[in-house]
Amino acid sequence: MRTWPVPVGPVLHWPVPVGSVPPAVARMPPLDHLVARRAVLVPATATRSSARPRAAGGTARRRRYGPTSALDRRSGRYPRPVFSPNGPSLRELCVQALSSVERGYDLLAPKFDYTPFRTPDSVLGATAQALSELGSFDRGLDVCCGTGAGMQVLRSLCREGTTGVDFSAGMLAQARRAHPDASWVRADARALPFTEGFDLAVSAGALGHFLPVERPALFGGVYRALRPGGIFAVPIGTGPPRTSVSHWVTRGFDLAMRVRNAVWRPPFVMYYHTTGLAALRGDLTAVGFTVTDTALTVLGQHRDGSPRFRLILAGKPAASY
Repeated sequence: MRTWPVPVGPVLHWPVPVGSVPPAVARMPPLDHLVARRAVLVPATATRSSARPRAAGGTARRRRYGPTSALDRRSGRYPRPVFSPNGPSLRELCVQALSSVERGYDLLAPKFDYTPFRTPDSVLGATAQALSELGSFDRGLDVCCGTGAGMQVLRSLCREGTTGVDFSAGMLAQARRAHPDASWVRADARALPFTEGFDLAVSAGALGHFLPVERPALFGGVYRALRPGGIFAVPIGTGPPRTSVSHWVTRGFDLAMRVRNAVWRPPFVMYYHTTGLAALRGDLTAVGFTVTDTALTVLGQHRDGSPRFRLILAGKPAASY
């Protein structure tokens, strides 16, 4: 069996089957993925002297890697993947970052689930558990569904059916392949084409793609899509303390994206520090929701004791007769 070696120390390698996500990567919290080092793609049994084959004449020959996407096939170059053996290459990530949000996700879609940008299963599971305590629902909507990860929440709670909406055709194609029994709609989340069709709506990991000025249109569309008494659930990271490295890494990322969007078109909107709990509560309340939130304690705490994640529960008032 061919294996990918996973670095677990300065020398040792732990072989795992090709096609799986390396455990050393899978166990990392989302932000830690951003600084994870790439595995060295050589046979696990290779010695230091045999790790890089030599061409005739004794000159070291650069190891080639198979094409990882249409981008690589067009260029004829085979860069190493990032994050995991099935993840995108660094060049693919750069191309995505210099594209629009829609085009970038179309390109990234086949490998999105092998990146840290996908909402972790632990967050989805905690969200489903918290919502199950509120009872069951008839129809569910995943707003900005991406590759369909949110269906893990909706399918466990909704009796009559589930729908996902996203504006990336590439992401929807992956979602449709993974969940053929769900309904999929391509639309801009700022202009949702639904009216009182759902009892539950969820959105995970997407709000950073909307500028604060765009959130009233987004939340207003979700409000219209829900039936009276419906719930809009949004799990959010609370943000690490200012004394943590993660806080300054995400601040640096936001600054880099602002500079990129100031000098390059089309813009790629993705910010970590525009989705604070107080701001989201205010915007949801402004369109008519009644907003509460609860700590997802199973996902752990920061060093200061505050929860790492909270679940926003925005309720549409029930009809009065």
